[in-house]
Amino acid sequence: MSDAAPQAEYLQFDTEAEFQKSVDRLLAAPGRELRIFDPDLSALRLTTLERVEQLRAFLAASRTRRIYIAVHDPDHLSKYCPRMMALLARYAHAIQVNRTHEEIRNLQDSFLVLDQSHYLRRPVAQLFRGALGLNDETEALGMRVRFAEIWSASFPGLAGTTLGL
Repeated sequence: MSDAAPQAEYLQFDTEAEFQKSVDRLLAAPGRELRIFDPDLSALRLTTLERVEQLRAFLAASRTRRIYIAVHDPDHLSKYCPRMMALLARYAHAIQVNRTHEEIRNLQDSFLVLDQSHYLRRPVAQLFRGALGLNDETEALGMRVRFAEIWSASFPGLAGTTLGL
């Protein structure tokens, strides 16, 4: 039996259906911290029971799991995603949603990074073309660094409760 690291795997996608399958696959991968950067989160289908259930299952698997979300505009989430808002209220200790500062709102890509190994990236958030990378620590680490830069240029943008408590 070999202790070799899993082989890196890449999958390109060009359609919304392929993108959604790639998101499903990323969320099914083992991991502890999910980082999401997207202009408004509308493409992630956080309005659907299935997608919110995937995130709930991710968080419920361990008390140490976390989701960090950075968005330019949280309105789609707060107005059209009641299931996600309920999840945010239930897991307020594990989900943080930040809003980017004005000076970086011109960033138009979108990506998800799971731990230090897996990622999904769309170079232009308005298009569904992009790539899923599994077991690619080099690229995933670069995306985590980029997320940290975006996170440092953001502020708490949405709370799970009305009062923000």
